[in-house]
Amino acid sequence: MGWKLFADLAEAAGTREPDVAVGDADTAGEALDALLDAHPALAERVLDGQGRLRDHVNLLRNGKNVGAEGLDTPIEPDDELALFPPVSGG
Repeated sequence: MGWKLFADLAEAAGTREPDVAVGDADTAGEALDALLDAHPALAERVLDGQGRLRDHVNLLRNGKNVGAEGLDTPIEPDDELALFPPVSGG
C-alpha cells in the first residue's frame, strides 16, 4: 500500500510519496492514521477539529474518490491512496 501527496501536503511531508508502514490497516482511516503518525505536520491540514477528513481534502483509492465511505473505505495491500488539497487558480 502506498501514498501519494500533492501540493502543500507533499511539502509538509517533505515528499510526494511517503514510505509509511501501514501494518495491518484494513481501512483508509487506519492507513491515514499511520501516515499522520509518520508525518504529524499533515494532521492540521488534513483533519478538522473532530478528527474527520476536512471537507476540502480529497482522499482517493486507486484514483477514485472514496466518496461516502470516506475513512471507512476498505483497502487492500496493493492499493494506492492519495490526498489532494484544494486547488485554486486562474
